[in-house]
Amino acid sequence: MIRVLIADDHEVIRSGLRRLIEEHTDWKVVAEASDGKEAIDKAAQSRPDVAVLDYSMPLINGVEATRQIRARFPYTEVLIFTVYDDELVVAEVLRAGARGYIPKSAAMQDLLDAIEVVGHGKPFFSNDATEMLLKAYMARPTSRNGALNDREISVVRLVAEGHTSRRIATILKIDLKIVEACRASAMQKLHLASSAGLVRYAIRNGIVEA
Repeated sequence: MIRVLIADDHEVIRSGLRRLIEEHTDWKVVAEASDGKEAIDKAAQSRPDVAVLDYSMPLINGVEATRQIRARFPYTEVLIFTVYDDELVVAEVLRAGARGYIPKSAAMQDLLDAIEVVGHGKPFFSNDATEMLLKAYMARPTSRNGALNDREISVVRLVAEGHTSRRIATILKIDLKIVEACRASAMQKLHLASSAGLVRYAIRNGIVEA
């Protein structure tokens, strides 16, 4: 039995996934969520084997939801199912602890294969995602002094989405001073002088939608 949680802010996608998953007699959808915060709460309540999360969700995005679910419930594997399909997103969810990644443009059978594989504790990435990761690895610079860490990326994303520092602290469940430090560190690494610059950086690099 593979117990699955589905988290996506579009009801039609959740209902479609539920029907598809429950065609398997030995699979069960144990919970649904419409935002990242609810996904974390439902994971605590239902203890799924696999959490199928959208990358872009309200309140808490898929990356931060992945990070919190993996930290609090290590027996739950995370599969990211998203419209985004670029190396920055793939690398980000991988660092957050996702075991699998598949774009919504993939065939339904690929999604079923991903749930099967991830449900048994093994990684599953679409062919395109695997190739992108390989290319990104081969092309990465020898010096990464300017790279943002995971928490800085989360803060930059939320800044770009228009949240205040206090709201970001609440969403990420960290101290306000840490948020301000991450914001300042990101601006220093990226040689930016304003929050507007952070927003432009986030859009150019696919951290948020334009």
